[in-house]
Amino acid sequence: MGLVHRLRRRFSHLANWAIGSERVSYAQCGEDLIVDYVLAILDVGNVSYLDIGAHHPRYLSNTYYFYRQGGRGVCVEPDPNALRAFKQIRPHDICLPVGIGPSPGTADLFLMTTSTLNTFSREEAERYQAYGAEQIERVIPVEIKTINQILEEYFESAPDFVSMDVEGMDLSVLNGFDFERFRPKVFCVETLTYREDGNEEKISELPNILRENGYLIYADTYINTIAVDRHEWKKRKLLHAPKGASTRQ
Repeated sequence: MGLVHRLRRRFSHLANWAIGSERVSYAQCGEDLIVDYVLAILDVGNVSYLDIGAHHPRYLSNTYYFYRQGGRGVCVEPDPNALRAFKQIRPHDICLPVGIGPSPGTADLFLMTTSTLNTFSREEAERYQAYGAEQIERVIPVEIKTINQILEEYFESAPDFVSMDVEGMDLSVLNGFDFERFRPKVFCVETLTYREDGNEEKISELPNILRENGYLIYADTYINTIAVDRHEWKKRKLLHAPKGASTRQ
């Protein structure tokens, strides 16, 4: 792709944002559109992604928007009930029916009444059940891989975007991420949880891990936190920045 064509495409993309053209989000709180905006500024074309805890190929998905735009990636979803839907709706993606953990092996997956709350954490599952609205429908054994195994096996280089939603396991997964070897440009991590009394709470340790590893917190939708590789953000070309935006960090 020639330089002029690339610049024209990026200016057009950012102009569409500026004039408020209609854009459809498939994520819970518009996270996909925020990430799309950031990756446009970073001049990323077809987005590669790793979606951990993908849940559904389209509904409440942080990556389906990019799939529709021609992006491709790996979706990790251990719930066997979701596998058929992924194969039908996203046939060009790789969907892995495994879990992500700090070490390889096997773990029990707690399938909840509401599938978005499926978890490998017994503590989380029992807490949801204690609230009264959720029940543990069944428990099944699932193969566990580390996030670095997935990156090694399915990506030639780090994906542009990593989305993480692994109820109760986010800290262990992110702590095990090899930031020296793999540098995704953008992370979207669920940072909202619930205390034993049922009240909401933000997990401050998650954005702290990202900051300590060279990422800046770009946005927070209360449910999810979006972080950008600080080096990539600093080297972005000024001509890609929207008019009036600050480029200082």
